[in-house]
Amino acid sequence: MLQLVPLKRLRWQLSQNSPLKRQLIIFWAILKLFLLWLWDKVWRRNSLLDRQTRSRRLSQTLIDLGPTFIKIGQALSTRSDLLPPEYIIALAELQDKVPPFKSEDAIALIESQFDKPLFTLLREFDSIPLASASLGQVHKALLHSGEEVVIKVQRPGLQQLFDLDFQVLHRLIKFGNRFLPGFRKYKLEAVYQEFTALLYSEIDYIHEGKNAERFRNNFLEEPKILAPIVYWQYTTHKILALEYLPGIKIDNRQSLEACGIDPQEIIQLGITSFLKQLLLDGFFQTDPHPGNMAVTATGEIIFYDFGTMAEVVPLAKDQMIKMFFAVLRKDTEEVVDTLTYMGLVEPITDMTPVKRLVDFLLERFTERPIDIRELEEVRAEILIMFEKQPFRLPPQMTFVLKAVTTLDGIARALDPEYNLLAASQPFVRNLTVSSQGRGRMVQELLRQGKALIQFKLRSPQPRKKLVQELEARLEKQELELRLQAIESDRLMTKVQLTLMSVIYGGLVGFTVLAGAVLMVGEVIVGAIAIFFVSGIFLILLLHSLLQI
Repeated sequence: MLQLVPLKRLRWQLSQNSPLKRQLIIFWAILKLFLLWLWDKVWRRNSLLDRQTRSRRLSQTLIDLGPTFIKIGQALSTRSDLLPPEYIIALAELQDKVPPFKSEDAIALIESQFDKPLFTLLREFDSIPLASASLGQVHKALLHSGEEVVIKVQRPGLQQLFDLDFQVLHRLIKFGNRFLPGFRKYKLEAVYQEFTALLYSEIDYIHEGKNAERFRNNFLEEPKILAPIVYWQYTTHKILALEYLPGIKIDNRQSLEACGIDPQEIIQLGITSFLKQLLLDGFFQTDPHPGNMAVTATGEIIFYDFGTMAEVVPLAKDQMIKMFFAVLRKDTEEVVDTLTYMGLVEPITDMTPVKRLVDFLLERFTERPIDIRELEEVRAEILIMFEKQPFRLPPQMTFVLKAVTTLDGIARALDPEYNLLAASQPFVRNLTVSSQGRGRMVQELLRQGKALIQFKLRSPQPRKKLVQELEARLEKQELELRLQAIESDRLMTKVQLTLMSVIYGGLVGFTVLAGAVLMVGEVIVGAIAIFFVSGIFLILLLHSLLQI
């Protein structure tokens, strides 16, 4: 007999949310986190227990805010090089430990979608979900034909919640574009449009099923990469039936080693599979977090979630191929030229800060993990570069970078000292025996691979190379020019921050006074709105003061 699992609804699952109420909930949650963080900073509360408390508070806040913000937390949970371990541990729970919804709601949705009783469709249905994610949850089931499947059921009221959240986010972006200096150059409006389109397509399970089939077909000749079969007769826009493929969570190093699986092989397989998706297929998973990938007992990687797939146009693929091999060759000029051609870097009169930063990153971090502390060596130049704002990020590239950083986070979990150059070697080797060698894309890859081999053979010894770099920098007089630029830009930055702090302080005082006058006059709604605006100016003031 089927046993239902009673669960309490989260606040964001309730249907009575309005745009204004939702906006106040989001603003209050963010403001509360910021004030608590500021309080800990003032009182220097930074013990292990304090950090664990803050990280759990952040994780719970994202869950309380719902799917849009859980997605942000999922991306952050893979960045062990950017966040302290306490935050990584807390946010990692968002990957596959999002609270499930009621099993009777899942059954009701299945029956309403097919207009049939549950056991007319299925022989067995496990009411306890295998996993619960931000957009839905997965139940194991057995078909009348005897095949084991998983049924992915969408969360109730998800589209209505997206509608509310996107209204709030759009208002915040419009506010920033209108009132915050320099906000428009980030082109967040275009990113927002791309992001909303992607998430709305993610909650269309027929679209996801088609993506799964296309992904599976792309890897038919790769026996080490698995993707589940789609059962279309049990699939609708809100229900998805897939082949049951169990496995070990991909970042669980201890379990992998217990099964005799080498983590280095998994890293290589994961990176080469992504390079194939990005550079050969032009069709890649934008959210390869640990909850969406697993490893079989014999070492194959299983991909599960195909709702967030993206495509790369052929021209962009050509440029990314050039970028990939330029990074392997540590060719700073080629990297900067390609970034400029792709529109990621805004060409300016003096590109020296950009080239120096790219050169620093290529020399230090292409063959070993990034140590954030080492970036302090070029911190001043990074500040100068971003003051000039030569970087631009087209919407499509946000998903490429998200996928790359997420996969990088998984690799670091398996091996903190993993080598990107070594991990990508199988992909380069496989190009020489590719059955797709007639294609223009593979021809470009082969040409770049040949250039890489020639570069390695001609590369000077490390000492000789160091002498050549020093000679080049002395000839350009970079050291003298850089010192002058750093001092002048640092002074201008302080002056600008001081002026902005004065302006924000005046606005805080004015709005608080106006709110108090309205409160005395019993204009409660107007007073609340004014205090809301005052809170925004207070945050901007505190941010400026912290920067100073």
